[in-house]
Amino acid sequence: MIYDVIVVGSGFSAIAVTCNLIEQLPASATVAVVGDDPGFGRGTAYRTELYLHRLNVPAGRMSLLPHQPDDFVDWLKNRGRRPQAGDFASRSDYGLYVRDILAQLLRKRDGRCRVDFIRAKAAGCVERYNSTLAFHLGNGDEIAGRNVVLCLGVGNAKLPVDPAAVPLSMRPRIIENPWRLSWLGRVASSDKVCILGSGLTMIDQVLALRAHGHRGRIDVLSRRGLAPLGHARNPPAPLPIDVEALPTTISGILKSLRAKSRSVDDWRSVMDGLRPQTQALWQRLSNKERARFLRHALPWWNIHRHRVAPVVFDRFDQLVSEGAVRFHAGFLKLLEAEEGRLVAGYRVRATSDLAAIKADWLINCTGMERAGISHSPLLQEMNRSQLIAADPLGLGIQVNAASEVIGSSRISPVRLFAVGALTAGQFWEITAVPDIRVQAKAVVEEIVAQRRPAAES
Repeated sequence: MIYDVIVVGSGFSAIAVTCNLIEQLPASATVAVVGDDPGFGRGTAYRTELYLHRLNVPAGRMSLLPHQPDDFVDWLKNRGRRPQAGDFASRSDYGLYVRDILAQLLRKRDGRCRVDFIRAKAAGCVERYNSTLAFHLGNGDEIAGRNVVLCLGVGNAKLPVDPAAVPLSMRPRIIENPWRLSWLGRVASSDKVCILGSGLTMIDQVLALRAHGHRGRIDVLSRRGLAPLGHARNPPAPLPIDVEALPTTISGILKSLRAKSRSVDDWRSVMDGLRPQTQALWQRLSNKERARFLRHALPWWNIHRHRVAPVVFDRFDQLVSEGAVRFHAGFLKLLEAEEGRLVAGYRVRATSDLAAIKADWLINCTGMERAGISHSPLLQEMNRSQLIAADPLGLGIQVNAASEVIGSSRISPVRLFAVGALTAGQFWEITAVPDIRVQAKAVVEEIVAQRRPAAES
C-alpha cells in the first residue's frame, strides 16, 4: 500500500509526529507508523515506575502539543495530582499522559485520517519511480509513502572497553543496559557497585538501587567526575540574552556567560535565559567551533543545562554527603576479575597514575549513544544509497532548517524528514520534549501544506 505519510520509529518523537498528523490531516489521508517497541511512544524513560524518577523539565512545559500548553498540568489535576506548573512530575505519569493523548485522538472516528500501526522493524529502504520511498519490513511486508518522517531514537551507549578478560561466569554482573531493570532484584543489599558514567542515568540508577534495598557503597567513575546539578525550588526569572551580541567562538561565549553569571544572584537565570536561544546560538557556530564545544565544554554544559528536580537532587546529594556514593575522575582502561569481584582499572584524570575500583557489579550508565548512522542498519543502508548523509560531527544525519533530510541521489519528489535526536547536527538542543514537540508540529505543517493524495498500489 502507498501511504500519504510513513512515520518510522516508536519513541516520543514518533508519537508527537503521529498526534500532529491526526490533528492536521484530512479524513482522506493515510498514515503508517512503523516500529517494534510494544510500549509505543513511552520509550524507556517513561516506562519506569519509580516515583523518584522525575521529569527534568517542569510540568508546565511538557504538554505534548505546543498549542495546548496547559494540557499536561490539566491531565495531572484530573487525576488528583494537584500540581503546580513548576512542579516536576513523575516520568511514569508522563508516559501514561502521552498514551492517553494518542488514544483520545484515535477515538475521534469522524473526520480523522486513517492510521495503521505496524509492529515491525523497517529493515530496508528503496526509492520507487512512482514518487515514493518503499520500506522492507522485518515481517516480510513492504509499504511505501510519499512523505516519510524518520523518528529513530538512539540506544544505550556501549561499554567503553571490551569485557573479554572477565570470565563468562561473572559477565552477568556487568549490566550493559541499566534500563532492563530485572538486574536490580539480583543485587544484594551489601554488594559494592561501580557505575560508569556520572550523568542523569547514573542518578536514576542510584535512586533505583536504594529503592530496592541496596545499602552498599556505590563508586561512580567518569572522565571528569562531574554530576548534574539541581533545579532551584524557587526558580529565578530567566535573564534575557541577546544571542546576536554573543561572540561566535566557544571561548568567547563561555567568557561572556561566566560574566553574566557573576552579575546575577543565581546562575540558573543565565542558563534559563539561554535555553530558548540555544538553537539560534548553535546556528551561528562554525563546524570548527561546534567540534571544539563537543571536545571541551560539553560535560560542563550538560551538568548546568540538564538539571534534576529538587527532590531528586536533595536525595542524591545526601547520599554523596554520607559517603554512600563516591566519585572518581578517570579514563577506564580495562575490565577484569579478581578474587570473585569485578575490577575496573582506570587512569586517573590529569595524571599518568593507574587506579582500580573493585565491585560486585558494574553498571553502564555512560548515557545514550550519539544519534549517528552506525547504530541503525536501516540508516546504514539509506546512507549507502545516498538517500541520507551523515552529519560531519557524527551527531546524526544532515537536515535543513525545515528538518528535511539532505540526500544527494533523490530521483523523485518524495519528501523525507527527520525529527528528534537524528537532527542534532542542525539544531543541537533537540532531545527534550519542549523542543521535539515544536519540531514535530512544524514538520507536519510542512507535509500538510504540500500533500498530494495517495492511492493504493
